[in-house]
Amino acid sequence: MSFDLVLFGGTGDLTWRKLMPALFQAFRHGSLPLDGRIVGVGRDAMSDAEYRALIRARFDSVELAKRPTGDEFERFAALLHYLRMDLSGPADYAELATLLKARQADTVVMYLATAPTLFQAICENMAAVGLNGPQTRVVLEKPLGHDLASNRAINEAVLRVLPEKQIFRIDHYLGKPSVQNLFALRFGNSLFEPLWRRETIANIQITIAEELGVEKRGAFYDSTGALRDMVQNHALQLLCAIGMEPPINAHADAIRDEKLKVLRSLKAWTPETLKHHVIRGQYAAGNINGEAVPGYLHESGVSPDSRTETFVSLRAEIANWRWAGVPFYIRTGKRLADRDAHIEVNFRPTPHAIFKSPLGAGNRLVINLQPKDGLELHLLAQGQDNRQGARAASQTLAPVQLDLDFDKRFGTERVGAYERLLLDVIDGRLNLFVRSDEQEEAWRWVEPILDAWQHDTDGPRPYTAGTWGPSASSAMIARDSHWWSEES
Repeated sequence: MSFDLVLFGGTGDLTWRKLMPALFQAFRHGSLPLDGRIVGVGRDAMSDAEYRALIRARFDSVELAKRPTGDEFERFAALLHYLRMDLSGPADYAELATLLKARQADTVVMYLATAPTLFQAICENMAAVGLNGPQTRVVLEKPLGHDLASNRAINEAVLRVLPEKQIFRIDHYLGKPSVQNLFALRFGNSLFEPLWRRETIANIQITIAEELGVEKRGAFYDSTGALRDMVQNHALQLLCAIGMEPPINAHADAIRDEKLKVLRSLKAWTPETLKHHVIRGQYAAGNINGEAVPGYLHESGVSPDSRTETFVSLRAEIANWRWAGVPFYIRTGKRLADRDAHIEVNFRPTPHAIFKSPLGAGNRLVINLQPKDGLELHLLAQGQDNRQGARAASQTLAPVQLDLDFDKRFGTERVGAYERLLLDVIDGRLNLFVRSDEQEEAWRWVEPILDAWQHDTDGPRPYTAGTWGPSASSAMIARDSHWWSEES
């Protein structure tokens, strides 16, 4: 199969940090179709050779295991080409159309690794030169809009030139092997599904924590914030994967129909729940791994009086028969105590305790997403304490766990998120991509939070870099007599 992959924003941060390394890994693994061409599009004037040299230099910043050898890059570079374009004006699109139509590839992928404000103009100009045929697929990066209205405007503009089946709204969390294993855990095994309900589960926690600050993305982040950057997309997609009903099959729309039902079932916000069940924070100066780091207001590109949140924790509920009354806690933030993403399913205690067990110990299933990839099943077993004698020991339970490390089991050469998703686009598989009605429903749910913050004069709560966020986050979950995993 022949393909052309056009990277709008071909010299940008996303391209060299994520997309090019992913494409190279697919090339190294032999998964990338051989008859392919990758065309980087940018504003700067450069030749194909200069573009290849630029990408080669960028690979020096990629983790060592993913860097190509000289011979590997020389073979990969044969796929790379460059075209200078002004994306806001229609004239240069004719040159792109000539370049693509001369080759007549089976599949043409347009990857919009640009600011969302350019999405509408790019799609309209593509259509004007006939680049919206049945062989074309468009990939839209997040954030898709700034609120519900802007999200709708972008979707409507793209849908005017392409049908839904040719639009790939990417959320790279859905491409992570650990998230794929979440679907496999639920729908490929009979063990957990009978337990996956309110009668046996006390609460579910989703944590996406980063040690890093905003780095060189200060200006972008200051206009976005953690709610838009992480909760509206990544965290809610994880919540859908946990909370959805089993789909009738593994087809894209069957899966996305069930995710949409979850989003529509989320309890609507009220003034009372917005006050008590949503916490926003902003990191102050602190220490990460023994090194002093600046506060958010002193980061490059950030307004010195910014009220942008770098931390969010919230309590949600899915109002349906399976989950009624079960709290779902979400937290995400920058400059936290550790880099860690996991889902923790906390089961209810036994209805009648006949053994002694450590305070707070109970059955938990932890689904590790990053940096570790695997499952931990926390159980209680008979403990042994020689000082208390056999009788006491027989009545005392101690925590034990089963630890399944997927990297060890399946090897370290597993397909990365962007690699998987790029290959799926080329092959036309929509299962791991987000439909427009899903996105709109997610925006509809978070928008009352954004509106409430607009009128909140207090602003985000400060927290010291290197901690787990504002203390109010712990207080929020403690009101339900629960606690975050590091506090147990």
